[in-house]
Amino acid sequence: MVIKIKEEFAKKMKLLLKDDFEKFMKEYENEPYKALRVNTLKISVEEFLKISPFNLSPVPWCDSGFYYSNDDKPGKHYYHDVGLYYIQEPSAMAVVEALNPVPGDMVLDLSAAPGGKSTHIASKLNGEGLLVSNEISSKRVKVLAENIERMGIRNVVILNESPERLENKFAGFFDKILVDAPCSGEGMFRKDETAIDEWSLENVLSCSLRQKKILDSAANMLKSDGIIVYSTCTFSPEENEGVIDHFLKNHGDFELIEIYNHEGFDNGHPEWVNGCSDLKKCVRLWPHSIKGEGHFIAKLRKKGSFNDGNKASKKLNIKKIAAKDLFYDFSKKYLKARLDDLNLHQIGQHVYHVPYEMNLSGLKVYKPGFDLGQFKKERFEPSHWLAMSLKKDDVNMIYNLKGEEIERYIHGETLNADVDDGWVLLTVNGYSIGWGKAVKGVIKNFYPKSLRK
Repeated sequence: MVIKIKEEFAKKMKLLLKDDFEKFMKEYENEPYKALRVNTLKISVEEFLKISPFNLSPVPWCDSGFYYSNDDKPGKHYYHDVGLYYIQEPSAMAVVEALNPVPGDMVLDLSAAPGGKSTHIASKLNGEGLLVSNEISSKRVKVLAENIERMGIRNVVILNESPERLENKFAGFFDKILVDAPCSGEGMFRKDETAIDEWSLENVLSCSLRQKKILDSAANMLKSDGIIVYSTCTFSPEENEGVIDHFLKNHGDFELIEIYNHEGFDNGHPEWVNGCSDLKKCVRLWPHSIKGEGHFIAKLRKKGSFNDGNKASKKLNIKKIAAKDLFYDFSKKYLKARLDDLNLHQIGQHVYHVPYEMNLSGLKVYKPGFDLGQFKKERFEPSHWLAMSLKKDDVNMIYNLKGEEIERYIHGETLNADVDDGWVLLTVNGYSIGWGKAVKGVIKNFYPKSLRK
């Protein structure tokens, strides 16, 4: 493996790392570590380890994270399609562990695509509370939504907005906010050669200006006693300690708090930016010190007394029109799962579970909640997202795919099976992969065309 590093970048890192510089540069000759994180919304870590076909070893800072060998191909396995895990860079797992969301929290992931950290947050919330996943890029928000759907997350709203516009709607709203800031990407050079080509000192400074603005917006959306975790995948002090030092000087109501330091984690370096000594409470992950890429993490608390005024949800009622009965008819006929805890709302022809009543008017809303399905010609058609959120015991009819049937289904083919007519949840080893509709022994394929292989 040969990585060509720009001379300007190497000079800068030599000044920062001094005696560790050669060890740092030597690491670029090695392959990056690969890892996956178990989706505990669908399977426990213990159960996954029993059925895993991969050669796994634990990621020390994440109980649900595991390294896999270069010979393993988890992205091509059916367990990936059914959402049993998310393939994620191991260092990135430390970010949500630092945020530490708990069930019931109101959480904002401000720059969420492609969804690694949002899906990690959701697994911590375990279906309770609210996750608002926001992505400013209209192209990347689609990928974010697909990953949230695959992982079967129900308590989420997906937005496609700028931090500044969100700030006007959500003043003092969230318990916890993740600012995984857009950055110069120095920590990902081994994984993304495009980041090397685009790197420059000018880009580093441009990123730091944008990061300061994003963090300011996040601060205004946080409750008293709330937590912001700021993270980047870059080494530049200008984008890391420098941004945090600037933030603290302009926000006297915030303080840095300690993050648990695992073996190999480094402290922040206030001397690199002539900043306050508290910057040592930040955490740096270096590729020559741990089995992972470069990351920076800072944990900020907003001083003040705790206020849980937003915790209570307000139920929304589906519009009282004939279509309502079509949805409930489907539920009664095909689902065993109780729907009492779902706040139903109809937008256009779609039915959503909206976790909390919020004023989203004027915002670009990609998904106002958990998309259950849509009405089509006097019938209700369930969504792929609904399928991915269900377990085999939640439905009346299942058909477990075996052998070549799995490939055929993912390709979009119809299947022959001895099942009753109606909607069937198709599974792989008992884990849902999508819907089929059976008519006279033939299962029509409802696997989304965008996901077919």
